[in-house]
Amino acid sequence: MSGPPVRRALLCAMPAVGHVDPVLVVARELLRRGWQVDVLTGARYEDRVTGAGAGFVALPAEADTLDAVGSSDDRKRGLDALNAGVEEAFVRPAPAAARRIEEHLDAQPVDLVVHDSTFLGVQGLLARPRAQRPLVVLLGIGPVGFSSRDCPPFGLGITPSRLPVWGSARDAVLRAVAPRLLAPVHRSLDAFLTSVGAATLGSAFFTDVVTRSDLLAQGTVPEFEYPRSDAPRHLRFYGPMQAPPPPGLQAPDWLGELGGRPVVHVTQGTVANTDFSELVGPALEALADEPVDVVLTAGGRAVSDLPALPSNAHAAAYLPYDALLPLTRAFVTNGGYGGLHQAMRHGVPIVIAGDSEDKVETSARVRWSGAGISLGTGRPTAAQVGRAVRRVLADDRYTLASRRIGGRIAASRGAAGLVDDVEELLAPL
Repeated sequence: MSGPPVRRALLCAMPAVGHVDPVLVVARELLRRGWQVDVLTGARYEDRVTGAGAGFVALPAEADTLDAVGSSDDRKRGLDALNAGVEEAFVRPAPAAARRIEEHLDAQPVDLVVHDSTFLGVQGLLARPRAQRPLVVLLGIGPVGFSSRDCPPFGLGITPSRLPVWGSARDAVLRAVAPRLLAPVHRSLDAFLTSVGAATLGSAFFTDVVTRSDLLAQGTVPEFEYPRSDAPRHLRFYGPMQAPPPPGLQAPDWLGELGGRPVVHVTQGTVANTDFSELVGPALEALADEPVDVVLTAGGRAVSDLPALPSNAHAAAYLPYDALLPLTRAFVTNGGYGGLHQAMRHGVPIVIAGDSEDKVETSARVRWSGAGISLGTGRPTAAQVGRAVRRVLADDRYTLASRRIGGRIAASRGAAGLVDDVEELLAPL
């Protein structure tokens, strides 16, 4: 007797490490349960995908562009990040990505498509009736962006007001103004949607396009996201999709010798790390004479690319966070979503300095949640960094808030819970 048919999945990730790694966490859980899994992403990540045990499907060259956009010295900020930035990074690659999905599904039908929250190539698939396509699941790898009457529009870095009447009036004005300010990205996205036979945005905000997926699987916990009384019913929180450390990554001997003084970890992540004068340089200057040990990671770049280190600093290209973060008393970062969750998992308070990509929104959530201090800029001065680090080290409220969120992260359902829900949604009635 033959067993039940093998279920198949196609997982789609924009070509950047912060997009690929969370998707691969889901891929590993599907593979563990006997699914056949292919991952559609950029050529640079083939070894990462096959190393996880999944099949690799290459994006066309014209859709394999995000790494180059993210590492550019001319990163978009402010409204430019939401118009030209989103168009260049996510809308422009979408038609080629959509065609590649269709080609793959024609050759190999699947039961499930999972896509990261910026992978717009699935929109043509979602234009079909549910009975004529696979289940489509969005994996939220950044802050929730869809509209709500309880929140200001996404991308402005404005937190919900603590004064409900004032906040409602302010947010209503912002929601009326934002579509006009963001008309270029709306036009660009509408043109793509029309090209793949999908409904245009109409009166919706451009970020609302993500709600068309069948399940919105958000990679955080509710305590790190704004409450929305009108949230879609298919939004569920699973906690961060935490990737394992790279194989063979070892903690250096000097890491085990730390602990006599507070450890401050400083990083610009793995994408926005082409100019260390943005945050690493000011942090080193600020902390050189402080009674702390500074630990830097270069996000995969050579340590020799970093600025000169003061006597109280150590550095590595990468470090295993399960060894570093239990020793860490403050986390200084430009705001990558994955790194923030790793810090909070270990109850480490945060100093965040980010204003490009989605970092204006991650910064706002750090401030709103109480887990740390936002410096409100991607290029802080040494004085700003120093004051903020001293403050989070001295004021336990930041540590307590980070620990509270970390406790919820530890209790979250993760990839196993997500796949449980997927299999329930696919179960025959």
